Amino acid sequence: MTIRREKDVLIVDIHGLRVVQAQIKLEDMIAACDPQIREIRVIHGCNGGTALRDMVRALQAPRLRSVRPDYLNDGQTILTLK
Repeated sequence: MTIRREKDVLIVDIHGLRVVQAQIKLEDMIAACDPQIREIRVIHGCNGGTALRDMVRALQAPRLRSVRPDYLNDGQTILTLK
């Protein structure tokens, strides 16, 4: 998993992780995320199956405002934080 920050956006690549590993890491990251972060872009890929994508799009956390696909890139999901 790689993480990159661009101003108030985190870009997280979860390629290569198993679904359970990725879910735990994402939930922990959301809970501990800097309050200045407003968006997390999760790169999960789209050609190797849909398990990671489906897990990310079903995430629930108290700090999540919305979860939506990136309409320009099916291999990415955008999490908006409160």
